[in-house]
Amino acid sequence: MKVLFDKASAKRADGIRVAWVETPDGGAFKIDNPNEPARVKPLSVTELQGWIEQKKPFELFDVRPDEERKLAKIDRATALDAAGEKKLLSLPKDATIVFHCHHGPRSRNAAERVLREGYTNVYNLEGGIEAWSQKVDPNVPRY
Repeated sequence: MKVLFDKASAKRADGIRVAWVETPDGGAFKIDNPNEPARVKPLSVTELQGWIEQKKPFELFDVRPDEERKLAKIDRATALDAAGEKKLLSLPKDATIVFHCHHGPRSRNAAERVLREGYTNVYNLEGGIEAWSQKVDPNVPRY
């Protein structure tokens, strides 16, 4: 296949790889662009549990307010209060950073914000602490 680009787009297209892959829904193109801007990546609670068990280096931030953190928490999470914000901003721009909240939307907003500040390896814990309680640690209270 031949693809043509204008000069302005050619730089952004440098290194793009296009492949054909089979998916459960049939065949599809897979496009890998090394020049693509960083995005918030989804992380399941079971993947996070695996990271913890494997001792993978990452920072976990809880964006919920104090009242919610008092109800339930993931032990290694750092509250994203003033001290947590200072810790976050001291991390290298390529550090692995995970955000969580109750269900996921507030943490996604926090993750999007740090992407705009130049961080590149940012994750959102899908389903938040609710999913953690249901699928990983039933001792964490649900609310």
